[in-house]
Amino acid sequence: MPGRIVCFVMSGGVGSRLWPLSREDNPKQFHDLSGDGSMLAKTVRRLKARPEGETPIYLIASERHADRVISDIGPLGLDGGRPIFEPVGRNTAAAVAIATLQTIFEHGGDALVLVVPSDHEISTEAQFWETVEMGRPVAESGRLVIFGIRPTHPETGYGYIEVAANADGVAAVARFVEKPNAETARQYASSGRFYWNAGIFLFRADTMRRAFLEFRPDIWDSAERAHKTARDDVSGIYLPQSFYSAVPSTSIDYAVMEHAHDTAMVTASFRWNDLGSWQSLLEASPTDSDGNVVMGDVVAMDCSSSYLRSQGRLLTVIGMKDVAVVATPDAVFVAPVSHSQNVKKVVEQLEKSGRLETKLTASEDRVIVSGSWRKRVEHWLFDETLPVWSTAGVDDVYGGFHESLGFDARPLRKPKRTRTMARQIYAFAVAKERGWPGPADKLINHGIDFIAKYGRTDRGGWVRTLNCNGSVADPAEDAYDQACVLLALAHAHRCGHQDALRLAQETFHFIDTHLEDGSLNGFLESPVWSGARFSNPHMHMLESFLAWHGVTGERAYLRRAARVIDLFRCHFFDQESWTVGERFDVDWLPLPGDDGQWTEPGHHFEWASLLVDFARASGQKDLVAYARKLYSSAVASGLNRATGLAYAAVSRHGLPLDRLSRSWPQCEAIKAAVALDGIGGPDLKPEIEARVARLFRWHIDPAPLGLWVDRIDERGRSVATEVPASIFYHLVTALMQYLDKTGGQVEAFPLPVSEVGKSSLRQVYA
Repeated sequence: MPGRIVCFVMSGGVGSRLWPLSREDNPKQFHDLSGDGSMLAKTVRRLKARPEGETPIYLIASERHADRVISDIGPLGLDGGRPIFEPVGRNTAAAVAIATLQTIFEHGGDALVLVVPSDHEISTEAQFWETVEMGRPVAESGRLVIFGIRPTHPETGYGYIEVAANADGVAAVARFVEKPNAETARQYASSGRFYWNAGIFLFRADTMRRAFLEFRPDIWDSAERAHKTARDDVSGIYLPQSFYSAVPSTSIDYAVMEHAHDTAMVTASFRWNDLGSWQSLLEASPTDSDGNVVMGDVVAMDCSSSYLRSQGRLLTVIGMKDVAVVATPDAVFVAPVSHSQNVKKVVEQLEKSGRLETKLTASEDRVIVSGSWRKRVEHWLFDETLPVWSTAGVDDVYGGFHESLGFDARPLRKPKRTRTMARQIYAFAVAKERGWPGPADKLINHGIDFIAKYGRTDRGGWVRTLNCNGSVADPAEDAYDQACVLLALAHAHRCGHQDALRLAQETFHFIDTHLEDGSLNGFLESPVWSGARFSNPHMHMLESFLAWHGVTGERAYLRRAARVIDLFRCHFFDQESWTVGERFDVDWLPLPGDDGQWTEPGHHFEWASLLVDFARASGQKDLVAYARKLYSSAVASGLNRATGLAYAAVSRHGLPLDRLSRSWPQCEAIKAAVALDGIGGPDLKPEIEARVARLFRWHIDPAPLGLWVDRIDERGRSVATEVPASIFYHLVTALMQYLDKTGGQVEAFPLPVSEVGKSSLRQVYA
C-alpha cells in the first residue's frame, strides 16, 4: 500500500498579473476562474483525491486571509492537516522550510512532502496523482524531485528546466533557467530538452533539511525559530511576526533547487496551466464559436480570440481580435492578449501613486449619492451635540470643561487634561467659524481663562493635567499638549480672542527654548527628554503650525511645518509598507520588536489630510502621493472587515495588534477622504458618504442624544463606559469638513497635467 504523502499548498501570493480581478484583499487563488469553485478549493479537492495512501493537507497562507481560508476550506476537510498562517509573505523558500519543519515535527524526517501552488489548473486528478506516484520512489531514494511540463508553445512567462537525459519519465536536471526572451523560448520549445517548471516539489523531509543547511542555513535557522514559537489553536498555526519577518525572502529555486545535487525531474502526464495571465485564461477556458471567452454581462460583436469579462455592469465590445478586456466596478483593463503579462507593470505604476484599486476589491451593489448625509450631520452637530457639550460639558464651578460625561450626560469627576481643554476651545471656535449661533465666544473665553490661570508654567509652557479644581496634577510640559494648545489658540485668534496671539507667541518661545531637539531633528517629548521618540506629537505640531499659517498667512509657520514634513519623509514613512511608525529610538530608527511594528490606521488618515493641507500651502504636490499611500494602507490593512471600522492598531504588515475600534479614527478617515477627493485621484465621494454612514451606524446612532459610543470591539459590540470630551474635536472637525465638502465650498487644488483626468467612477469599498 502506498505510504503517506504530506501535502502543503502554498497560498500566499497576490496574483497581480490578473489585475483588476485579483487584488491584495482577494487574490487569484480565491476566485472561481473556471466555474467549478475557487482555485484553492480545487487544489485541496485534487490532493484529497489520491486513490490510496494517507494524504494530510496543510495550507500555508497569509494571516490576512485567515477568515477566508477557513470559510472556503472548512467544509472540505484537510485529512489531518491544518492551515499555517504567515504574518508576512517571505516567498517560497520560507514556505518550503516551514513545510519541512512541520513534517519533521508531526510525521518524521523520512516522510514524503509534496508542495504545490494553490492557483494552477490541472487537467484531471487521476493524471495528477499518476505523475506524483511516478516520482515517489525517486524522492524516497533521497533525491529532490520537481515536475516538468512539456512545452506546447514558446512561452516567455515561465521558468524552464533543462534535463540531461530522459529515463522512463524521470530525468536528471541539468539546470534551471529563468523566464527567457521570445527567441530563446522558441529554441527551448523545439529542443526537446527544456520543460516548463510547474513549481511542484516532492522530497523527503530530511533531504530538504540537509539541502537548506548546506546552501541556505540562514533561511533554515530563522524559519526554525519562527516555527518553534508559533501559536497553535483550533483554527490553525500562527507564525510569530517577530521571528518570521527575519526569514530571508527568496524563492526555493534560487535558494536550494538551483544548487542541489542529483535533482530529478518527472515529466507530467497532465495538462497544466498556471493561469498567470489573461492569455493563459483564454487558453484554458471554454470558448464560443469565434474563440472568445465571454463572462458576465457582455455583448460582443465581430470579435474573435478574445477574453471578455465584466463584473456588475454591461460591457460592449465591437470588432476586437486577440484582446483581453476585463471590467470590474472600479477599473477596466484592455490589452492585446499577447501583452497581458505586462499588467504587472500597470499594478506597479498604480501602487507608486497610492491607488486603492490594487489593494481593495470594490463592492458591486451600491453607489451612494454625495451629500446624502448632510441633513443628519447638520442636525446632530447643531441641534444635538453642540447643545450638550456647551452646557453639560462645561464646568461652571471650577472652570474649564469636564474630561468626560456618562451616558446620562452627567459629568464624571476626573482630572482635566490640558489637551482636552484645548480641544474643547478649538471645537467651539470651529463651530463659530461655521455659523453656529451658540455662545462660542463665552465658551472660548471660559476655556482659555481656565488653562491660562491654572495650566501655565513659569517658563511659558503648559502642564499635562489639572485636578478638577484647577490644582496641578501632572506638571509635565508635554509636546503633545503644547501642540493642542497652539491649535486652539489659532482658531481662538481667528474668532477675535484678545490674548490668543500673545499666549501662542509665548508657547512658541517655550517650544523653541525647551523642546527643540538640539540637533534640529524634531521636538523632545518634554524638556530634557532622553527616552523613546514618538511621531504623534510631531503630527500635532504640524497640525498647529498649519493652523497658524492659515490664520495669519505668515510663512514662518509654514517653515516650521516643513521641518516636520522633512522628518516624515526621512524617518516616519516606510516606503515598503506605506506605513507611519509610532515609536523610535533617539536616532529616529524604529524601536526593536513589537514597538517598532506598531502603526495606527487613525494616524495614517490624520497624516494623509495634513499632507494634503501642507501640499496646498507649500506647492509640494508630491506629498499627495504619500497621502494616497497612507490612505490606501489604512483602508487595505487597517479595517475590521466585519464592521468596516478602523482598528486601533495594526502591524506594518497589516496584522491587528489592537482590535478595538474607537470613534476618532473613523472621523480622521472622513477627513482624509475629503482631502483626497478631487485632486487627481479616484472619485472618493461615495467613499466619504460610506465613512460618514459607518460613523453614525456604529458610534453615534446607538448613543443617547448628542453623545457617542467611543469604543467598539471586533464583533461590533460597545465596550464604552463613558463619553470622552477629547473626541469632540475629532467629530466637529470631520463633520464640519464633510458639510463644507458637500456644500460646494472646497478649495481648488490644481495639479500637474499628468495627474489630471485620472479620476474614475468608484464604488463604495466593503
